[in-house]
Amino acid sequence: MRMPGRLGARLRALTGDRVRMAAGAVLFASALCTAALLAGAGGNAAQAFFPLPKATVQGMEPSATPAPGPLSGLIIAVDAGHGGYDGGAVGRVSGTPEKTLNLDVALRTARLLAAQGAQVVLTRTGDYALCDEDPPIRRKLQDMQRRAAIIMGGEADVVLSIHMNEYAGRSESGPQIFYREGCPAGRLLAGAVQGAMIDVLRPGTKRSALGGDYYILTLGVPSALVECGFLSNREEEALLLTGDYRQRVAQAIAEGVLRWAALPGERPAALAAVDRGGEN
Repeated sequence: MRMPGRLGARLRALTGDRVRMAAGAVLFASALCTAALLAGAGGNAAQAFFPLPKATVQGMEPSATPAPGPLSGLIIAVDAGHGGYDGGAVGRVSGTPEKTLNLDVALRTARLLAAQGAQVVLTRTGDYALCDEDPPIRRKLQDMQRRAAIIMGGEADVVLSIHMNEYAGRSESGPQIFYREGCPAGRLLAGAVQGAMIDVLRPGTKRSALGGDYYILTLGVPSALVECGFLSNREEEALLLTGDYRQRVAQAIAEGVLRWAALPGERPAALAAVDRGGEN
């Protein structure tokens, strides 16, 4: 099935040997540059040297003048899961809330994607929820509706939602990527990101991308929910608490997007957006 409209045209322009070669070369150079900056300027180096797009009241506008690169022409929404009152999962040993790590990985990923030419839209840039204190509907639903409004208002072609995982048992580990159940377009994106995370992070548990039913994946564009690792696993939690490892996670996500953008051939269209107007 042919992918219609703007995204299909953009992706057809990105395919071929030239893009695959450029993607690998540019990401390798970006990784070396990032490593050098972090070594020379500490944990805030990436923030200092890769300025984000202009902030707005609701989120982030797409970059006005992104750097040219293999992702030029694509608008990618990066959603940092949870925030504010909603801390998400909690580190089993440290007690660190998921929301903090999600935001850090999202910002790192946004900078790397922008360095590859993408326009980036962020749903949040600080520790806050996207809902009112006492909304007329469930706080979580309003939060998700506003995330969706930012993503769709930014005309995003791709959605990446960043999360941390947890499980009752402590042995589960490894990154896990989800896509919208029954959506081939999302499955291609999630599969590329899952493969890149395995190659870059070398986790002990090598998982496959899975279909799931998540609000953020039902907006009508290729989407992936990225569970970066298990905070319920002592060893993986310790890794995720380090800036160096979170930078590797961000690099793996960006590499996955580059692999997806360089896939040859026609692409399936994303499933239509789900109408959630009647939910409360």
